[in-house]
Amino acid sequence: MAAVTGAMLVVAAAPGRAPDADTAQGTLAGPPREAAVTLLVGRVLEEGGGSGDGPCAVRMFRPGLCSGWQEQRVRATARGVGSVVKEPSLGGAARTARTARTEVLPTDSGGPLQIALAEQGRLTDVTVRDGHGRHLAGELAPHSERWLNSEPMRAGETYTVQVGALDADGTAVGVTMAFRTAPPSDGGRLTVEFGPGPGTYGAGEIVTASLSRPVPADDLPARARLEQALQVTSEPHVEGAWHWVDESTLHFRPRTYWPAHTVVRVRSGLDGIEVGDHDYGGPSDAVQFTIADRIEAVTDSATHRMTVRRNGRVIRTIPVTTGKAGFRTRSGIKVVLRKEPKVRMRGDTVGIQRGTSEFYDLPVSYATRVTWSGEYIHAAPWSVESQGEENVSHGCTGMSTEDAAWFFETVREGDIVEVVNSGGAKMAPFDNGFGDWNVDWRTWLAGSALAAVDGSPEGSPAAPVASRLHPTT
Repeated sequence: MAAVTGAMLVVAAAPGRAPDADTAQGTLAGPPREAAVTLLVGRVLEEGGGSGDGPCAVRMFRPGLCSGWQEQRVRATARGVGSVVKEPSLGGAARTARTARTEVLPTDSGGPLQIALAEQGRLTDVTVRDGHGRHLAGELAPHSERWLNSEPMRAGETYTVQVGALDADGTAVGVTMAFRTAPPSDGGRLTVEFGPGPGTYGAGEIVTASLSRPVPADDLPARARLEQALQVTSEPHVEGAWHWVDESTLHFRPRTYWPAHTVVRVRSGLDGIEVGDHDYGGPSDAVQFTIADRIEAVTDSATHRMTVRRNGRVIRTIPVTTGKAGFRTRSGIKVVLRKEPKVRMRGDTVGIQRGTSEFYDLPVSYATRVTWSGEYIHAAPWSVESQGEENVSHGCTGMSTEDAAWFFETVREGDIVEVVNSGGAKMAPFDNGFGDWNVDWRTWLAGSALAAVDGSPEGSPAAPVASRLHPTT
């Protein structure tokens, strides 16, 4: 019998032999000693009593940091290569075979699972699957002497661990183990709602994650664990990262705009994951959406022209008018938020008092919204003579009805709208629409808790962040 403290461990052994027979010393008259390697399998007790009072978080683990950390020796033998516990019985004293025993111990699902060599040899493969067949991601140390999970385990989950190794003579050995983590504590679960919904969007679309309750900024391990569980995959693969907007909201974007025709899938792996102190994630709905052709509309307020490109090729140049003195159009990159065929625009909605010379109350057609505060690209038949010549609007981008109708039909949510040379304030990153693309990549990564936990240099691509675009389940 081999048991691991902090879990219930089932070790598969050869039928008809005692599980400790692998460790018996051979005699002169007996058969030669079987090839084997001793593994150290470590977990953390749910109610730890060991040394160390720091947090125990995946990717932050170092020996001595985690309270209650203990290790147990497990023997991998030549007979264990390729063996699999198909459906390990996980009752208190159940047996998966005549020679396998179990022991139930409390475990911390938020703590690390570590497998290391206790003697000379080399780990060749460690595969960990939960009861649903999902892989638990992990990393081998540079010299293949130690393996550590790189994503959290789920509470109340059954895991099967298959370890392959080479002994000092280069003989293949192995063992299969199974264990169960403790169930989550009672109480409401932390869930997430993703945006946008299913559909087709522009190359500037931002993925949003709205949490059911806040995760404080000073709880960096909890934020990192949560962020790692929010998985974004894409075809083709791109480099991207999450950024914490506030305690309840995260945004995800690639380093550069999404390639045309990318398929994006967003899912939560939070269900059963310990996020904070006895705080667990619950189930959340996944989202899939597609990126259309890359449409970019760049307005130069100095030349009073908008240039529209599809996949890099100019498809239309439009005379426009933008914000006049005192009402300059915001500069920078914006994203189409929605399209509204008819809008009634009034000056008092943006702080212009009724009765003043600047007040307006107009019905507007073909209005493409780019900020929540009321900046649109729209038909402005009253200013046709100024379009292409001077800036006379109160901050919106106006054009002829014909051009506005064409623009309205051409763009979609998520398409990119940029304004240059306007003299206006810079588009805010988060509080007035999607200004995320105005944040440089160095600053964007600084808003990722995972990047901070990994210790990646500020502004570096941060491989663990980018790797989350590859599915691990």
